[in-house]
Amino acid sequence: MIHENLSINNKGELCVAGLSTVDLASKYGTPLYIMDENKIRDNMRLYNEGMKEVLGDDFLVIYASKACSFVRMAQIAKEEGIGLDSVSIGEVYTAKAAGFDMSKIFFHGNFKTDEDIEAAIEEGVGYFVADCMEEIETIQYFAEKKGVKQKILVRLTPGINPDTFEAVNTGKIDSKFGFSMIGDNAEKTLLKVLSMPNIQLEGFHFHLGSQMFDSEPLVDGAKIILEFMVEMNKKHGYEAKILDIGGGCAVRYTEDDEKIDKKKWIMHAVTGVKKECERLGIKVPFIITEPGRSLVADAGTTVYKVGCVKVIEGYKTYVAIDGGMSDNPRYALYKAPYTVMSANNADKEATVKCSVVGRLCESGDIIQEDVYLPECKRGDMVAVLSTGAYNFSMSSNYNRVHRPAVVMIKDGQDYVAVKRQTTEELLSGDVR
Repeated sequence: MIHENLSINNKGELCVAGLSTVDLASKYGTPLYIMDENKIRDNMRLYNEGMKEVLGDDFLVIYASKACSFVRMAQIAKEEGIGLDSVSIGEVYTAKAAGFDMSKIFFHGNFKTDEDIEAAIEEGVGYFVADCMEEIETIQYFAEKKGVKQKILVRLTPGINPDTFEAVNTGKIDSKFGFSMIGDNAEKTLLKVLSMPNIQLEGFHFHLGSQMFDSEPLVDGAKIILEFMVEMNKKHGYEAKILDIGGGCAVRYTEDDEKIDKKKWIMHAVTGVKKECERLGIKVPFIITEPGRSLVADAGTTVYKVGCVKVIEGYKTYVAIDGGMSDNPRYALYKAPYTVMSANNADKEATVKCSVVGRLCESGDIIQEDVYLPECKRGDMVAVLSTGAYNFSMSSNYNRVHRPAVVMIKDGQDYVAVKRQTTEELLSGDVR
């Protein structure tokens, strides 16, 4: 098994955190997102422990909630003492519904609408991570209007190109995110921001991308930003208090992926940042990291029911399931790899090479191609592993299918965190 919280019981059924996926699917229906709450908490604690060992108390872990956002997830983050990275006012309101401390929310995104900015200031969001000058000017306008001084971080693109999927690479120069550091662009941005009376520039942010097995690129990125900070202090007397180094730690999707020790991964990154500060002769700023995928991906498993097995002699075998790209679009978007296995016959040898496809009227509705399963038939169950990140959050109603339920497991007990969407909810926005 690719994760330690997965096992097979004496009936040959795949189990998550000790509970049978077959039993859970029978109880709650399919498709079904299953998430291990204890695993999520363990991952959050690994980051907190690793950061604390290197930095003492001068750090904050914030959860990139775009990976999987719903009220219960925000409550778990709150209970574990971490902040939230939100990229829409909807994610901010989700955090508010969870009773989250608004001062620990960092509002990200390369385009925030006027309505987003005004509402976030109204709600007392702690920080904007500013991505363009038009945004900063709009923050200044609404902050002045409301008589507040709004804290921000400026997002910079250091030009680092880590080894990851092109679709999730955000740190290179040619990126829609952040202010370019080519020439004096970043310096001009700094000076303009410092001239705004209702903006309080607390520091800088960068993010290189996702699914990085090596955290060394974070050190390389931090070195560039730290050197810029030193230069700005010398030239303009500005001393940044905060450095947000982003996230990006990889997770295992298949047996071919190496195992990652999350605590060592983040400790290596922040130790490198600390050494760079020593080299430059400056105080270590307050360090923020913002993991998303690596907190929740390995806590998630999706279970489907098989509808049919179609064999095209001499070509391919298709196993069609009752979900698809509406609940996991990542393969359709960028060929993301996943481990697929039988849920009800997990102990049987996987000898049938097949493509697992969805029910939607779309030729690209594929969960995974060329995987091996045991002989299966209509009514059998298939599990896809490591689906805790970017599955629920990217789900849709394409073909007017219902969004699945999310069931959490905590200490051997299952409970519903998100109800299965009903037909009435599906139609609720339609004018009749």
